[in-house]
Amino acid sequence: MPKASEETYHMLIVEDDPDVLTGLEEYFRMKGYDLTTAKDGEDALDKMEPDTYDIVLLDVMLPKKDGFEVLEESQENGFDAPILMLTARGEQENILKGFGLGAQDYVKKPFNAEELAARVRAILTRTLPPDEAPMEVYEIGDVRINFSTHEATRATENGEREEVDFTALEFDILRYLIQNRGRTVTRKQLLKDVWDIEEDIITRTIDRHMASVRKKVEPNPSAPKYIETVYGIGYRFED
Repeated sequence: MPKASEETYHMLIVEDDPDVLTGLEEYFRMKGYDLTTAKDGEDALDKMEPDTYDIVLLDVMLPKKDGFEVLEESQENGFDAPILMLTARGEQENILKGFGLGAQDYVKKPFNAEELAARVRAILTRTLPPDEAPMEVYEIGDVRINFSTHEATRATENGEREEVDFTALEFDILRYLIQNRGRTVTRKQLLKDVWDIEEDIITRTIDRHMASVRKKVEPNPSAPKYIETVYGIGYRFED
């Protein structure tokens, strides 16, 4: 992935509706992004060379090849920039299909430009090296986590703080969820971005680690307040 500062992110926008495309171009150019555009699936694939973009906005309904085909073929060709899908389709099966093919996020049309920009920023923040996207101390209820020192404490009834033991992997899981707070992260994303593996493993392996994290941050792990399960997809952190 190309090295980019906040002012020089390289974005590919794949959209066949000229009005939507013009609006997206104007908005993200104003935000300082360097843009390339494509108006159909074949043109998009021709432009999706590895190490070219920081993020792709990909419409689902495209001429020549639809967004799902573009997503699948680009992954097969070694294209690894994060892809956010834009679609008028809101059915659960289409959302699951997009995530299953490797999409990072999914926004339904018509969308609010600021919300879309926030989703883009969240993806870019997640894909930056840790030293470029630091997150020091975060509090979840009465639990305080220091991600720099890998220390965590919980407030006690007498006003003191007691240590909470997290494994290194649990720190990474929690950091990832917090960085993506408010949006659903799939189990496949967790495997790739936290475990750093592409292969599927037994779902309950992920769920077991998530249950352990919940025991340490949730007031009532059986009725989670912060780490929600999105059935059939993954998890969402709400604070």
